[in-house]
Amino acid sequence: MVLDEVQLLKAGEQRLEDIFRTSPPGEIPRGPLEGTAILPWAGSVGARFVAVFVSLGLWRGKVFSPDGHLSNRFTPLDVLAFIAKVSVGPSRLDGKDCIVVDYSRTSLLAMGLRDEVRQVAPNLYLGLVWLFGHKVGWFSLRLPGAEATKPATHLDETYL
Repeated sequence: MVLDEVQLLKAGEQRLEDIFRTSPPGEIPRGPLEGTAILPWAGSVGARFVAVFVSLGLWRGKVFSPDGHLSNRFTPLDVLAFIAKVSVGPSRLDGKDCIVVDYSRTSLLAMGLRDEVRQVAPNLYLGLVWLFGHKVGWFSLRLPGAEATKPATHLDETYL
């Protein structure tokens, strides 16, 4: 079974770790990717509510440039902010290779952040967020237009 974003939103912390640990880093993506915030500690319904809320008004994804940097996409206007250096390196979670997104030398406001990303399905990546060395959340990234299930932008019975 191929994973999709809705399944990632429903997964608990341990399941997300298992998926991350067993996934390869994949190729570093290029261009804009659609993002979904994943906070498993909020529970299944709460995590989906947070994902919808965040994607409608706050964080919308990342833009990977060919020069080894990225910017985060914010607001419906796609304001780019928080530049980071992108490379392949060891994960803090398990020591195996992942795509490392390092803000420590490129963003004063986000200097304590580090994202680790692995490809979990075609056109779909799972990311782990570290803040000053502590796991604080997860996110997914999807290539725009890719055939993957995107969480609904409204809360209805089919989504919950």
